Amino acid sequence: MTDPIADFLTRIRNAVRAHHKNVEIPASRMKVGLTEILYKQNFINGYSLLENGPQGTIRIYLRYKEGKPVIEGLERISTPGLRLYKGAADIPRTLNGLGITIVSTPKGLLTDAQARQENVGGEVLCRIW
Repeated sequence: MTDPIADFLTRIRNAVRAHHKNVEIPASRMKVGLTEILYKQNFINGYSLLENGPQGTIRIYLRYKEGKPVIEGLERISTPGLRLYKGAADIPRTLNGLGITIVSTPKGLLTDAQARQENVGGEVLCRIW
């Protein structure tokens, strides 16, 4: 697999479109960080780390409101072939603040608002709305 973050987003996107209650994704520190941000921003109901196999699995419990998924869209921005780095002032907003942009910074994974508040830039990974 050349782009594990794109695989992470695609698995969530497919599970949401199929109206699944949860989705299982191979674990890594980056994916756990992305999942934690989704949980803190109320895009998912919760998650659990399963210890099966050498690397483990993340089980993400998807969130629906009145039968409609809370996650309407996921988009990978920086790819392995074309990395995109932005300074704190240049980090893009998603749908004028209705969604989030996730940035990998020297202080860890942050949302666009947190990165602006802490005045750090980094690699713009993805946006979720």
